[in-house]
Amino acid sequence: MRFRLVILAMLFAIPAQAQDALVTYKSLAPDVALELARATLTACRERGYQVAVAVVDRFGVTQVVLRDRFAGAHTVSTATGKAWTAVSFRTSTSEIAGISQPGMMQFGLRALPGGVAIGGGLTVGAGGSLLGGVGVSGAPGGDADEACAKVGIETVRDKLEF
Repeated sequence: MRFRLVILAMLFAIPAQAQDALVTYKSLAPDVALELARATLTACRERGYQVAVAVVDRFGVTQVVLRDRFAGAHTVSTATGKAWTAVSFRTSTSEIAGISQPGMMQFGLRALPGGVAIGGGLTVGAGGSLLGGVGVSGAPGGDADEACAKVGIETVRDKLEF
């Protein structure tokens, strides 16, 4: 009898272990990522800025990059780096810039390959889940880049809520 109870307990434990082996997550759909990038680019254009916008998924993999006609050559890699940095650290790049100044304990963050510690990178989330990130480069300052990114996120907010 004891043997049968042990076998029965093991059979019930197998599905629980199988569930622990799988992870479910939310991710930005490509059409929403594109809409986010377009809305962000439009917000910058309306302010007179020529920028590049990058949208990455929750893992930092690039989904969309848009570069306005007169945005500098450096803006594509900078926008992508800002989006990746925001997702990697799960915070805005302006926050990273603030905590990684010379002489501060986190100064080493600035030396990480691919990281960009300049304002203009934001996480995109909904329902407590990280969905991706957006980075902007080319406006006159990280705060202006970030303002455009915020407009873009708000434009697609209703598509992100679940």
